[in-house]
Amino acid sequence: MTLYKHGVGFFQRRAKLQGDKIELAFRAGEMNDVLKSLTAIDWGAGQVLGMEYATPQSQEERLQGCSIHLSDDASLADLLTCLRGRQVILRLDQSESAAGLVIGIDRPGEEQPLASIIVSLLAKGDRVQAFPLGRIQGVDVVDERGAADLRFFLETALSPETHRLVSIRLTPGAHDLMVSYVAPAPTWRVSYRLVLDGRQALVQGWGIFDNRLEEDLNEISLALVAGMPISFVYDLYTPFTPTRPEIQEEGRVAAGPVEFEEALYVKEAPKLGRGVRGMAPAAMAMAAAPIAADAMAASTMVKTSGQDLGELFQYTIQTPVSVGRGQSAMAPILSSRLDYHKDLIYNRSKLPDHPVATLRMRNATGLTLERGPATVMESAGYLGEAVLPFTAVDGEIVAPYAVELGLKVYEDAGSRRETRAISLSGAYLLVEDWDIRWREYRVRSTMNDDARVLIEHPRSVHYELFDTPAPAEQTGDDLRFLLPVAGRQEATLRVQERRLDRRREELRRQSYETLARYMQRGLLDRKAHEQAAALLRLWEQIEANRKALTDANTEREGIFKAQQQIQGNMQALGATGKEGALRSHYVDELEAKEQRLKELADGDAKLRADIDRLEREIEGRLAALA
Repeated sequence: MTLYKHGVGFFQRRAKLQGDKIELAFRAGEMNDVLKSLTAIDWGAGQVLGMEYATPQSQEERLQGCSIHLSDDASLADLLTCLRGRQVILRLDQSESAAGLVIGIDRPGEEQPLASIIVSLLAKGDRVQAFPLGRIQGVDVVDERGAADLRFFLETALSPETHRLVSIRLTPGAHDLMVSYVAPAPTWRVSYRLVLDGRQALVQGWGIFDNRLEEDLNEISLALVAGMPISFVYDLYTPFTPTRPEIQEEGRVAAGPVEFEEALYVKEAPKLGRGVRGMAPAAMAMAAAPIAADAMAASTMVKTSGQDLGELFQYTIQTPVSVGRGQSAMAPILSSRLDYHKDLIYNRSKLPDHPVATLRMRNATGLTLERGPATVMESAGYLGEAVLPFTAVDGEIVAPYAVELGLKVYEDAGSRRETRAISLSGAYLLVEDWDIRWREYRVRSTMNDDARVLIEHPRSVHYELFDTPAPAEQTGDDLRFLLPVAGRQEATLRVQERRLDRRREELRRQSYETLARYMQRGLLDRKAHEQAAALLRLWEQIEANRKALTDANTEREGIFKAQQQIQGNMQALGATGKEGALRSHYVDELEAKEQRLKELADGDAKLRADIDRLEREIEGRLAALA
């Protein structure tokens, strides 16, 4: 029997036998796994011909097509009733017999005894014979269909509803038959004992398993497998008839050939040092008689071999195992002495406020250790409990077993941003900022003795440590920092991390004051400051020229409106007298405004030329900066 962690067992049976058939009984719920895995091999001279099992139906469903139906209290009368019209031979008392077709039976009354029932036959010569049921000693069923139905009824009636029989058909003669199959089974579990003695720990493991078979297991070979092979339930037991569409008959032309395209297949922990010698937990160990690891190791016989099966690991119990039906048992699978040391490890996400006393050792047992609970003991007695993780050979066992109440841990955290550097790149300022976050751990001791605590701090791939002590260790998820704590004192560890963020800011949106402040802080050197300030002045000149163009355009629009008004006024004036004088005045005004328009046009040309010159100068400076 080989048991796995995911709820199945692999069973092997072997025996020497005679005959042409054997039967195995399984629970109905096991049949899918059995049909998926049942294997029969004849190691002798015989052969396996096939396997048979009853279709999964209720007795009523299986007997629907059977012509024989017998009750529990009148089986013979029911049989003769069901054989009506079939050839039989009645074996009577006084060594007599009668042959013929069963006509039927006559029941005088419900309260009359069964012996008063009359059975009638149609014998040769069309002669009807009648016999009391009480005289009938036996019945030969001559009709083959009737005999077959009787056998089928009896076999079906004997099959229990909760179990199913699987028949293995064999060639006649002697056989050395081995049968194996997979069936649901409770997961096996493991329980450990860790007995500390100086610098070594006795690691003792017990495999716990259950016998759910409907038989006692006497001196079987037992194996327990660590790991988890893929397993699933596939319904092979329930008959399945797919539904088909109903198609009406119609005239049709034969279809032409079809082709399918070819399917394309594209195949696509640093080594630990000596560690930290942790202090004994502040909580007192439970009083108990002293425990001697050597005596405990010698008192338990462990004969277990380990076998690496790739992704799995198998413990094979070397001594035969016996366990009764419906019983459970514990078998020793491991007893080994390992060097260990104690650490105090703190991780707020796992246990807030206090560090945990932890045993650490290398798995030098030569066996892969399955996950399971462990009781930790020392000479003083019980120390605590832990859960040993699934650990491969030579892997590290980390077993936290007690809370150190003599040390209290306080945490504080925060973040800030600091500008690291600023540089010019074309028309932009490249600004580098540190995104800084920090966490402070304060450990306060109420113990008289000194201690050292390993503080676990979450690792981040995006942040780097700075102004922080180097971690003593690291795991897949955390960094471990060593923090010594003097007795009745307080110690602090500050972990600082930073991430460099970069952004661009348009240079023309800066001010002289901002650039001066950057230079004063040492973020921008003098040369870069002067280059940036020169560009700002050029952009200011361009903006001033563009404003002058805008102002000139506004003035020009005012002149156009004034000219239109003057021209409208002139149309209503005569050429002589006062109107002529006023008309002459309007003409002088129009000439003056035309002169101003010419001056504005000349000024616009100069401003645009100056803007073009300034933009070319800016482009040259930016090209040099880039």
